[in-house]
Amino acid sequence: MNVFEPLMLMADPKSGQNPIMSLLPLILIIVVFYFFMIRPQMKKQKELRNFRQNLKVGDKIITSGGIYGKINDIRDNIVIIEVEDKMRLRVDINSVFGDPSDLEQKK
Repeated sequence: MNVFEPLMLMADPKSGQNPIMSLLPLILIIVVFYFFMIRPQMKKQKELRNFRQNLKVGDKIITSGGIYGKINDIRDNIVIIEVEDKMRLRVDINSVFGDPSDLEQKK
């Protein structure tokens, strides 16, 4: 008995079989992939975009590099954050990751 014999028997198309039924598992996999992988990621990106657009002076933030700071000024795509006593850093607005209080709530 050949190991691939069941696969060869399954590959033999029947004349009365609907071609859509053979594509149904593939379509189902794509739908599941969309709802469990792509859609949540798009939602997360939208929330992050809204968070970055609603930033204002005085907000506490975390950068993608892990630097905690408070927003001192916002100019176009540049955010100036105060890290320590009057120590300021210029960072791109796209490197702003989130709010420190969000991380505390997740714990």
